[in-house]
Amino acid sequence: MNRGLVLHDWVVAGIAVAAGIAAGLLLRVLLRWLGKHARRTRWTGDDIIVDALRTIAPWAAVIAGTGVAASALPLTTRVAGIVNHSLTALLILITTFTAARVIAGLVQSLAQSRTGVAGSATIFVNITRVVVVAMGVLVALETVGVSIAPLLTALGVGGLAVALALQDTLANLFAGVHILASKTVQPGDYIRLSSGEEGYVVDINWRNTVVRNLSNNLVIIPNGRLARTNMTNYTRPEQELSILVQVGVGYDSDLEHVERVTLEVVDGVMADIAGALPGHEAAVRFHTFADSRINFTVILGVGEFSNQYRIKHEFIKRLHRRYRAEGISIPAPTRTVALQQDLPEPPPPYPSSSTPFPHQREAPPSAIADNER
Repeated sequence: MNRGLVLHDWVVAGIAVAAGIAAGLLLRVLLRWLGKHARRTRWTGDDIIVDALRTIAPWAAVIAGTGVAASALPLTTRVAGIVNHSLTALLILITTFTAARVIAGLVQSLAQSRTGVAGSATIFVNITRVVVVAMGVLVALETVGVSIAPLLTALGVGGLAVALALQDTLANLFAGVHILASKTVQPGDYIRLSSGEEGYVVDINWRNTVVRNLSNNLVIIPNGRLARTNMTNYTRPEQELSILVQVGVGYDSDLEHVERVTLEVVDGVMADIAGALPGHEAAVRFHTFADSRINFTVILGVGEFSNQYRIKHEFIKRLHRRYRAEGISIPAPTRTVALQQDLPEPPPPYPSSSTPFPHQREAPPSAIADNER
């Protein structure tokens, strides 16, 4: 300290700090006004930027006022350097976290605009945030005089041990990156695994994939398992799909009449029910002479996978009502069963008087001669 502190120094420093705080409050009010106008636009990026500036701008003004106050005070060179480096590092950290917030928000906005759903692939968002924050922290450490070369060396050596200890986690991480990079699955897709799990993909994060089934429950699937299993994606290459409904009519039905009536019902369902495809070309295909009826397939068009249940419901109701009105029968399967009762075997004939019973034996001739005497 070259000279002692006087009242004038404290007044100048106080004015500088107060000016920085006032400028911060004014910027916050201005940015709040800009945020209201940004929300009226269709692009979500301006909302993210304005929201991030509402954090960094007031703090930057306060730090600038504090720096001016420190320069107005008669500090030694060492203390002034420490104060300047500390304020600079603090500003770098605030800027880093703000930049991470902005970049992560833009990545999330881009993911939402491509998938069209509220969920997002947070794996890219998290990776982006971690990379930006790590770079900002290293720059801040270098600013305050901490050498980052030994830190990077230690991280490189310890990274091998961490990689061995976190094999499953890293496998899921790279599997998730591969799934998103190959675009086989994206948030918003409806998928079904070979093991039976199915639903809408809500999120793909650094460890697992979150799937919401039609009962509104969440199914958590590790990314590694999702990358290895057989899977059907009902959203790609296009979201519209065809569904098959099996119908049967009696052998005495006029098949031309049946086809015409069925196509009329299909056209009505496609035009009236939400989620159907009005431009879908209806089709009826007879294919089997069954035991009691002729079976055929009706092909319907739906906008996306979950709409098929409502469309099937309405189609079956209308088709049943129309068939009853047209006199077309839908016979139930019948089978004739013939029962044959086996009669018991007749008893053996009763032995006659001339037939000796088993316990009777014929007497020898000598015994008969003795009796006659």
